Amino acid sequence: MPGYQTKQELVAIAGAEPLTIRSLLDRNQFADPLGAAERLGISSASWPLFGLLWPSGHHLAARLARRPVKANERILEMGCGIALASLVAHRRGADITASDRHPLTDAFLLENLRLNGLAPMKYRHGDWDLSSPPRDAGSVAASAPVCGQYGLLVGSDLLYDRDASTALAGFIGRHARAQAEVWIVDPDRDNRAVFNRGMATLGFDRHEERLDCIASPGVLAYKGRLLLYRRGVPGETA
Repeated sequence: MPGYQTKQELVAIAGAEPLTIRSLLDRNQFADPLGAAERLGISSASWPLFGLLWPSGHHLAARLARRPVKANERILEMGCGIALASLVAHRRGADITASDRHPLTDAFLLENLRLNGLAPMKYRHGDWDLSSPPRDAGSVAASAPVCGQYGLLVGSDLLYDRDASTALAGFIGRHARAQAEVWIVDPDRDNRAVFNRGMATLGFDRHEERLDCIASPGVLAYKGRLLLYRRGVPGETA
């Protein structure tokens, strides 16, 4: 890949068959020769974050591996990054759309679908902030923006700053059905309160479940929680 290095590994997911994943080599990778990421407000420091595997993403993938596939249910993964959770759900036959704002996310998703022998899946450009500049049509593999509404919206480690938390709630308000669930796997970020207020304004009830686990052979230590929001649907076990 020009300008950055990648690695390929077999990734274990609790409750699902492993996936072969190509990701960035490390957090030091950066390549934006045409300035596509810069025009979207993605700095050189945050540029590589989309292309790495994160513990919260593993937890979200494991949750989707356990969820029964429901007929006519449309799922949206927000800020998917390397899209591990979307790949797990797609392989199980769920109708899931992956979305992210990074200009290379779709290219990595296509490669990981190919590496695992999976059929094409839906991808949309997902910018939560309506005030952000439009995506440059000349960027790598430009994709149509997220449109329509979904019954389940999921994401992992999305509440990384106050502005993002506010913008995410607004995005959910535009794309959640009247009867909808939202799952956010959060590694105890400090911006939950802002996001919770936004979700309450949208009419969502909240339930939280701790996901803490200690390190063991093949399992990394983790401290965080699953934030479950429901509007107009009965409570279920995620």
